Amino acid sequence: MDSEKKIKWYMLAFMCFSTLWGFGNVANGYMYFNGTQVIFSWIWMFLLYFVPYALMVGELGSAFKDLGGGVTSWVQETTGSKLAYYAGWTYWACHVTYIASKGSGGLKALSWMIFQNAETYDTFPTRYVQLATLAVFLFFCWVASRGLNPLKKLATLAGSSMFVMSILYIILMFAAPAINPGGGYVHLDFSLHKLIPTFDLTYFTNLSILVFAVGGIEKISPYVNKMEGDASKEFPKSMIFAAVMVMVCAIFGTIAMGMMFDPKVVFASADSQTAYIANGSYWAFEKLGQYYGIGNALMMVYAACNAIGQFSTLVVSIDAPLRMLLDDKNARQYVPKQLLKQNKYGAYINGIWMVVILSGAIILVQIAMPGAAGVLAQLNKLNSVCMPFRYLWVFFAYIMLRRKSEKFPRSYRFVKSQGTAAFFGWFCFILTLACCIMGMYSPDAKTMALNVITPVVLVALGVILPMIRKRQDQEAA
Repeated sequence: MDSEKKIKWYMLAFMCFSTLWGFGNVANGYMYFNGTQVIFSWIWMFLLYFVPYALMVGELGSAFKDLGGGVTSWVQETTGSKLAYYAGWTYWACHVTYIASKGSGGLKALSWMIFQNAETYDTFPTRYVQLATLAVFLFFCWVASRGLNPLKKLATLAGSSMFVMSILYIILMFAAPAINPGGGYVHLDFSLHKLIPTFDLTYFTNLSILVFAVGGIEKISPYVNKMEGDASKEFPKSMIFAAVMVMVCAIFGTIAMGMMFDPKVVFASADSQTAYIANGSYWAFEKLGQYYGIGNALMMVYAACNAIGQFSTLVVSIDAPLRMLLDDKNARQYVPKQLLKQNKYGAYINGIWMVVILSGAIILVQIAMPGAAGVLAQLNKLNSVCMPFRYLWVFFAYIMLRRKSEKFPRSYRFVKSQGTAAFFGWFCFILTLACCIMGMYSPDAKTMALNVITPVVLVALGVILPMIRKRQDQEAA
């Protein structure tokens, strides 16, 4: 490969940073972890979880550099096809809840663009909001069934623009007091007792929010073998630099939000916190525009970027994970034949119908939620419970790779010591699983029921489908 095609360590760090981080992570951390107290949690999460996670992914990518299936391929090579199917199924199943949230998020963003306030959307009857969400969801399922993915490029563009907006927010917010000293900023107390969180039930049941925020780094695994220089030195340097950038953004973004929002107001009541979870990012850009005397201009730009991002991610999430599961030759042998049916456009039509049933059920169940803001907060927590389950397969594959280390030559290793490798593999696995399980708890019975029932149903379905396929093969024999 020509040197021009090689990736420099700092380029990979910025690629990792831009795909991983967004303003929503800053807002969620602030709204769930008592304001600036989240800084403590961000630091330990990055040092003890994100950095080892990223370096383990680098070793997996180095070991299986010629495979394009990501986590599914890693599990296939280290164990076998049955567990590889479950890894692929988990990746797809996690997107069922993710898909259900994108329509609501997109409509919320459109409402902010049009009405320029939180109240209009939040006072709509939940019944009508969810029916509108269902209509949007069904439309994009139809788009996916036609083999059309016109929003894929928009998804990349929207992701990049949201990244730019998050950096812009931090820069403008720190400059605001010098430009507009009378803006009415909140005084920040950096005394130690104000920065150390209370380690209670609420704290531990919300940790899944942070795990969800820093996960997904396995997307950059194919690049470890395309780095310029010695990958064993350049890749860890790149990942540590990316972690530092993300940590700096998380900390300074949290401080910027602390200058705007008084935690006493945010956490005055459960309803207040729910409202801030649903609207906090929009209020942040609304206030920023007021500090600079440009009205709602920044908020409307942010809302437009978010709307495009939500809807484009919706259609991509319907199509891409389904194809990754059903296109895989190893997974196909465990999937009922009906789900492998493709229409004339090449779309897995019955698979899309399965998405319609499962994600549509989540959307309709939320008609029972009191208020549109409550729906968004509930979906946010549900995603933090379900989505990190797919990270478990990354750590499982890494543990199995190190157990069969001599079988898979690779140019890069996270650590030389087998004991240290096993420790970090199991530590990240157990932490992720514990956060997902603890995250299911909610003082609201309906929310907790959804958090528990959804992953149980998806896991059960993943176990049942191979049984159906086995019976079909026996009948055909």
